[in-house]
Amino acid sequence: MILRWLRGILAAALIGIGVLFALAFEARYWRWRDCFNELGRCYDPVSQDVYLEQAGLVWGSLAAIALLAGIGLAMGLRRRPG
Repeated sequence: MILRWLRGILAAALIGIGVLFALAFEARYWRWRDCFNELGRCYDPVSQDVYLEQAGLVWGSLAAIALLAGIGLAMGLRRRPG
């Protein structure tokens, strides 16, 4: 019973972390996807930030892994009789 409860908390935490990583993906890559030059960089003159194209791979991968793991745990909890 306690193990099932802890797995539920872990699933919720992983889904929450996945959502945060997805927000980072959107802010650091998706908004700027049309701006990258041949070196994979985008300069924003307003905020004076340089965005890197590689950030999309990193944040997107972290978001996908965390969301898939969290959803997998949640679905595993749902299938088992309690």
